[in-house]
Amino acid sequence: MSTTALTDTTPLRIGPHTVRPPVVLAPMAGITNAPFRTLCREFSGGKGLFVSEMITTRALVERNEKTMQLIHFDESEKPRSIQLYGVDPATVGKAVRMIAEEGLADHIDLNFGCPVPKVTRKGGGSALPFKRPLLRAILREAVSGAGDLPVTMKMRKGIDDDHLTYLDAGRIAVEEGVTAIALHGRTASQHYGGTADWDAIARLKEHVPEIPVLGNGDIWSAADALRMVRETGCDGVVVGRGCLGRPWLFADLVAAFEGRTEDVARPQLREVADVMVRHATLLGEWIGDESRGVIDFRKHVAWYLKGFSVGSEMRKRLAITSSLSELRAGLDELDLDQPWPAGADGPRGRTSGNNRVVLPDGWLKDPYDCAGVGEDAELDTSGG
Repeated sequence: MSTTALTDTTPLRIGPHTVRPPVVLAPMAGITNAPFRTLCREFSGGKGLFVSEMITTRALVERNEKTMQLIHFDESEKPRSIQLYGVDPATVGKAVRMIAEEGLADHIDLNFGCPVPKVTRKGGGSALPFKRPLLRAILREAVSGAGDLPVTMKMRKGIDDDHLTYLDAGRIAVEEGVTAIALHGRTASQHYGGTADWDAIARLKEHVPEIPVLGNGDIWSAADALRMVRETGCDGVVVGRGCLGRPWLFADLVAAFEGRTEDVARPQLREVADVMVRHATLLGEWIGDESRGVIDFRKHVAWYLKGFSVGSEMRKRLAITSSLSELRAGLDELDLDQPWPAGADGPRGRTSGNNRVVLPDGWLKDPYDCAGVGEDAELDTSGG
């Protein structure tokens, strides 16, 4: 398939919403808050779908203050997309009905892919699809409670290579009325290490031809996104770590899917510095406190500066700034005429792998035994 042919594919439809080009910002805890979504959306020209960071259903139902802030969307965000995490069907159902009845979002995504211990030890995230009846019950509650809102799900291949669940989970999702599925081509035990298995994305697409399948994993450039679509036949891509410190990747993605593969962003450090300050400014405005916004921004510094010639002492200094003026002053001391560095388009973010997946006692004994999973397993806080 040629690059141009990709622009002629059927548009990605998520319920009533057309996503063109078929590019989705992956929900990432502590990252994909409103300010970061704003940056990515601006670079994309408003094209694509941008999902909130993970919202726990218990915290939403209880109207936790932090959670209610996390589900705030800018007026320009359309459609508004919330990712929910939950393990108790009743609680998930309550959260979804709350969103639908109060008009809090236009699309609901369910998290069955998170591999972190605080989630999997409760039987949630990437651990949950192993319990087939529980997965079905959650999806049934969510779809029935959502009314006209489309419900999608994001998952991994399984817990490990001996406990793969993605094909069974995909079939259950179709049967319960899920609108689309995103598959990260790794198991929970891989976390973010190794190489994503794009063949699994292709197999899932063949297994559930009734609904769109989106591919996720190792998309570091727009060329990677086009290659994934060609090689797997997936209906769209979900981009996570590839855009860390690089929100302009969404400009590249839009250009590539529109056939303008020569339009690749290569910002000088001066332009990168301007985006860094804007990102920190948006965080401060969103939080309501400049200093807290800059402090929250600190985790992004290394990602933005990846590959640029910046001394270790200056990197440390920028990573402990607590005001916009301090951040700007530090950046202005750099050689801002540096071109985009070779290799900066490659992997970024967490890469650790081969981790033991922390699971509830006896979780793997029987995929159909869901005893002991209920309200007590719900997390009471959202985000990172």
